[in-house]
Amino acid sequence: MKFLSICLISFMFLFMISMICFISGIYFLIMNLVYFIEWELLSLNSSSIVMTFLFDWMSLLFMSFVLLISSLVIFYSKEYMEGDLNINRFILLVLMFVLSMMLLIISPNLISILLGWDGLGLVSYCLVIYYQNVKSYNAGMLTALSNRIGDVMLLLSIAWMLNFGSWNYIFYLDCMKNNFDMMLIGCLVMIAAMTKSAQIPFSSWLPAAMAAPTPVSALVHSSTLVTAGVYLLIRFNILLVDSYLGKILLLVSGLTMFMAGMGANFEFDLKKIIALSTLSQLGLMMSILAMGFAKLAFFHLLTHALFKALLFMCAGAIIHNMKDYQDIRVMGGLVIHMPLTISCFNIANLALCGMPFLAGFYSKDLILEIVSLSYLNMFSFMLYFFSTGLTVCYSLRLSYYLVNGDFNNSSLHPLNDEGWVMIRGMLGLLIMVIFGGSMLSWMIFPVPSMICLPIFMKTLALSVSLLGGWFGYEISKFSLNWTMKSLKMYLISVFLGSMWFMPVLSTHLVNFYPLKIGQLIMKSGDQGWSEYFGGQSIYKSIQYNSKLSQVLQNNDLKVYLISFVFWIVVLIFMFI
Repeated sequence: MKFLSICLISFMFLFMISMICFISGIYFLIMNLVYFIEWELLSLNSSSIVMTFLFDWMSLLFMSFVLLISSLVIFYSKEYMEGDLNINRFILLVLMFVLSMMLLIISPNLISILLGWDGLGLVSYCLVIYYQNVKSYNAGMLTALSNRIGDVMLLLSIAWMLNFGSWNYIFYLDCMKNNFDMMLIGCLVMIAAMTKSAQIPFSSWLPAAMAAPTPVSALVHSSTLVTAGVYLLIRFNILLVDSYLGKILLLVSGLTMFMAGMGANFEFDLKKIIALSTLSQLGLMMSILAMGFAKLAFFHLLTHALFKALLFMCAGAIIHNMKDYQDIRVMGGLVIHMPLTISCFNIANLALCGMPFLAGFYSKDLILEIVSLSYLNMFSFMLYFFSTGLTVCYSLRLSYYLVNGDFNNSSLHPLNDEGWVMIRGMLGLLIMVIFGGSMLSWMIFPVPSMICLPIFMKTLALSVSLLGGWFGYEISKFSLNWTMKSLKMYLISVFLGSMWFMPVLSTHLVNFYPLKIGQLIMKSGDQGWSEYFGGQSIYKSIQYNSKLSQVLQNNDLKVYLISFVFWIVVLIFMFI
């Protein structure tokens, strides 16, 4: 019975469906097929409620990747969450999460997209507050409320689609490109996607969501929650090409990419560094999408899902072995104690940096070359390449802190690589990180793009990466930290390290002033003079009069006698 735990059953089930979706996706891609399935749920007086599903190579491939990663994450959770008494509840929440994502991927209909979209939001809230402490509750509320903005935008776009004839947006994109109604829907969907994919100014929830268990982080930050916005915009990409929406998105996503890359260099929390790198990569996907290269954004979405899931799983294994320490300053020399985990971690890190022939290289290098080839302003061009340098910078800094030097934590922590269940889950993804990029590249782009650039432009991505790597090494050298250079530029360090004050603005600013005003109103209103002479005073006088009336209504001889005398006196005074 122990063998057939919920983790293993879920793993086998999801893995089998993933393989079926992958094979179907390749077949659909080769044969150029699209299946549009309508399922009539209810028909009443010629009004029918129909559920529609769209199966094309894009949705099938994305589904297969989501299912593959979630199956390995659930397998990995068997050991990571083994001390948890409610592991069945945890696995069921993860399965609900994956189901919501599936619904979102295969829906060409805004209403069924909203069901998946809201499902993701609600289940992510449950997963973020899973550890049930104050930090988790705050992070969960920030996540839920940030995503509510996107939900409202989707609801507004559903209402506005009544101007057409159906909620199946897929029918209207081509013919309505320059239509005002369709552009308004595109604008609403873009804001919704920006909230889900944590673009500026909705970025602060993404590092806060690190309060969730690490397997959830691996799932959320690789292929599900944060990529839902990018996937939705890939479907709506026709509206972004040559429009003001695309230009706005390019600027916002470029700034997000730069801000996250800069913030990661000042962070010391292992999971938050990887979360900020996710934010940076999401900015990259959004920006290339805003330029009109939807296929390229989708390609990077898939390759990023692989190495980011592996990064989080390795980080989870390290944190698990470090007895829940997440500060990279107390780590060091881990390569001696956990060689296999650190090897996987470094390979995933190199894939993130765009190391040739790993998964990230095929998509990132192609994106940067297409950017060099495109008609683009200097500011956006600088943001692209500077952010690429920052990626290598914080990746090398992270590896330096983890691998180099001596183990800085208590010697009572016996570190080892013996978590074989976790290791197996990681090795499954490692194979995909090494071979997945080239495989996807050959499938999605069977005819290679002809990119002709001068030599300095061609080597610009490599030069920027090497420069960023060198800078990352320099700032991580401990001798530089001893002199505390950052304290000399304290204000700049605080500004860059706190994501441009965005978490403060979206928590303190939103909460503090309304609560302060509420307190003042309560003091001056509910507890002030107006209340004493108003509501409370009326209540007290009515209460006093009713007590008096109650005394008079008691059948008491003394009361009758006094009232009789009183009336006699009144009558005498009236007649005098």
